[in-house]
Amino acid sequence: MLTSVISICLFILLLVGCEPMQQGREVSMNAVPKLGVDVEPNTLLSFPQDHGAHLAQGIEWWYVTANLEADDGTEFGVQWTLFRTSVGNTDARSSRWWDGQLYFAHFAIQNNQTHKAFEKFARAGQVEIAAAPFVARIDNWYLKGGADQTFPLNLMAKQGGFSAQLALHNSVMALHGDKGYSQKTMQGHASYYYSYPFLHAKGALEFFGKRYKVTGKAWLDREWSSSLIDPKHTGWDWFSLQANNADNGALMVFCIRNALQEYDHCSGSHILSSGEVQHLADSQISLQPIEHVSLDGKRYPTQWHLDVTGFDTTIINSVNKDARNQLSIPYWEGRVTSVGGFTAKGYAELVGY
Repeated sequence: MLTSVISICLFILLLVGCEPMQQGREVSMNAVPKLGVDVEPNTLLSFPQDHGAHLAQGIEWWYVTANLEADDGTEFGVQWTLFRTSVGNTDARSSRWWDGQLYFAHFAIQNNQTHKAFEKFARAGQVEIAAAPFVARIDNWYLKGGADQTFPLNLMAKQGGFSAQLALHNSVMALHGDKGYSQKTMQGHASYYYSYPFLHAKGALEFFGKRYKVTGKAWLDREWSSSLIDPKHTGWDWFSLQANNADNGALMVFCIRNALQEYDHCSGSHILSSGEVQHLADSQISLQPIEHVSLDGKRYPTQWHLDVTGFDTTIINSVNKDARNQLSIPYWEGRVTSVGGFTAKGYAELVGY
């Protein structure tokens, strides 16, 4: 899912142009603007075209998470996301450096003790997005495919003594919701949303200047919309879970929170190993936080009870309790494990706490 509050990026541009926000200034999630044309149900997604940008909708991202293990047994997590948001008339003032879009990217890497996150902001001349051959690039951070096919994908990001260079391959595609039309709220906010949930990952990481060879599993999300949530909503909890036994497939669950920080609407997918998606409606999902941690005066859940139709109760635990991306748009993004009804490893995103 969204990995971040991209729909409010308009306010970042107004406040700070293309530079990171001053420390301590956070963007409010109230008064989320509508950006572009609404997505519609019964729309057939088309590939490879839909790997590229969708300028009719003003909110879009290319998003990768990975659970990785080094040769020495050290466990790591990686997140890489490129965001696009419309901030004006794409025909006005068009030039090599301005196309009416603001682009920014997040790169985060963690072991079981430490989480580091970095960001880049850019305008058109620093960004390359194309469907075929596929590429999503901001400066020297990129996700790109081969010359004549999508896979293998190559991911590259580097900042200081931290880097990720991964090859991603061998996953079926999963269309969430109704053939890719994914409803987010009871008010009808929606996106087009598909994933590659079973990617095999192999490559190298740099963590505090030390190099590691790694292998593991990754998950690629693609999503675009004109309006993800209602102004009365404060954020969401999102989970991707890749079963330890590959035959059991994967689970994706997200729950939107209201002003009281209560879950207002949930949705999800049980993704079979074949790529077939069994949609999970709000009535089929119950999510309950049961443990929390306080970080700089904010309370974040670290353990959840998840009940999903067809499975016994699943307990989800965060691996690194402080996985905050303390960036211009602050949010929590880190690895999780689950036991019980669905035994898995995955990622969680907590926005709006």
